[in-house]
Amino acid sequence: MADQTLNAEGLNCPLPIIKAKKALKGMSAGQILEVRATDPGSVADFAAFCKQTGNELMSSSSEGDIYRFEIKRA
Repeated sequence: MADQTLNAEGLNCPLPIIKAKKALKGMSAGQILEVRATDPGSVADFAAFCKQTGNELMSSSSEGDIYRFEIKRA
């Protein structure tokens, strides 16, 4: 269960990543951020973002045009 949810629907790259980075900054280690996005490029973007920042991409899924990511703050 996410500690915080970020709605990035309708935003194109790199805005979902920028908003997620800002949200994660305000969270404590171990907390989970759920991101909802509609940009298909966000799938690869969030995988790369987590690899670069050391945060854990716990799950990545899609339902119709909505992509959902759960990121655990490092």
